[in-house]
Amino acid sequence: MLTDEFGREVTGVRVSLTDRCNFDCVYCHNEGLGDTRGPMDPQDGEMSADDVVRFLEVVAEFGVDSVKFTGGEPMLRQDLEEIIRRTPDSMEVSMTTNGTFLPGRAEDLVDTGLERVNVSQDAMEPEAFAEVTKSGAYDRVMEGVEAALDAGLDPVKLNMVVFERTAGYVPQMVDHVAENRGLQLQLIEYMPELTGNPEWAIDIQRVHDWLAEQATEIEHREMHDRRRYWIGGTKASGEGGMVEIVDPVENPTFCANCHRVRVTHDGFLKGCLNRNDDLKPMGEMTKPEIREAFRMTVAERVPYYGEYMVRNGDGEWEVNDKYIDAPPQTGD
Repeated sequence: MLTDEFGREVTGVRVSLTDRCNFDCVYCHNEGLGDTRGPMDPQDGEMSADDVVRFLEVVAEFGVDSVKFTGGEPMLRQDLEEIIRRTPDSMEVSMTTNGTFLPGRAEDLVDTGLERVNVSQDAMEPEAFAEVTKSGAYDRVMEGVEAALDAGLDPVKLNMVVFERTAGYVPQMVDHVAENRGLQLQLIEYMPELTGNPEWAIDIQRVHDWLAEQATEIEHREMHDRRRYWIGGTKASGEGGMVEIVDPVENPTFCANCHRVRVTHDGFLKGCLNRNDDLKPMGEMTKPEIREAFRMTVAERVPYYGEYMVRNGDGEWEVNDKYIDAPPQTGD
C-alpha cells in the first residue's frame, strides 16, 4: 500500500471513462476538470479498455482494493461490461451514473462484476429535475433505479447535489429513501471552487441540523468525519432510510482522510479533485510508466484544505505560499 507524506494510504481509485454525457447538469465539474465535455460520439483521446485494465492491474499490485467508474456518463462506453469483467478480482467495483442506461444493462453489469451503484437524482419532480439536469429523462432515471434494484444492486445510493435550486427538495428525497427499501441518499455539498456561482451555495450545517432532528439514529463514521442519519428506522432493524452528507468544502478533516487517486478520461492521474496543477501523464500506458506515475502521484498528494489551502490572518482560505510556483516534487 502506498502512503503519501501525510500518512494517507491510497486504497481506492476513481476512474473517469469518458467526459461525454447525455445530461448537462448545471453544477457539473466533470471530476474537477471543468466543462471539458466533448461530443457524444466516442473520442480518440479516451483511454481504451486495455489502458484502463492495465492501469487497474498495476494499482492492484500496490494494494488498491476498490475502483469507482465515473464520467461524464460511464455507460456511454459500450465496452463498460468488458472493462468491469477484466477488472482484477481483488477490487470492489462500483459506478456513478445518471441511471438512464441501466434499464436493459443492469443485469449484465452485475454478471460481469459490478457490486455497487450511485445514481444521480437531484429532485423528485420532473420539472425541477429537468431544470437542474437540462434533461427530460426523469422517468428513465426512475426506471434505472428500479432496474438496479431488480439486478441485485442493493442498496442503490442516490446522489443529490445540495445547492440553491435543490435544497427545497431535500425533505422529499429523504422521505423517498425512508419509504422505499433498498435506497440510500447521499447529499453532496455544492462546490463553488470547482463550478463557480458561489451564490448558489447554502449553509450545509443547516441540513445537518435538520436531519439530526428527523433521525431515529445517528451513526458517526471516522472516515471523513461523516455522519449517517437513519430516518424512520434504525441500522439494525433494516427499516427506514439512511442519509449521509458529503461536505468537503472548507473541511480539513475530509481532506485529511482522502484515500483516493483519480484518473481522467484521457489518462492523467489526479491526486486531488480540487486541483488540476498536479496532473500526471501515464505516457504510453505501459506498466512501468503507470507504476512510476502512480508512485509520484501518491508521493506528491497534499490535503487541499489545511495544507494546500490555509487560512490567512483574516480567516480566509488562500493558497499556501509553499505551493506557489513550487518545483515538482519527486517520488523518491
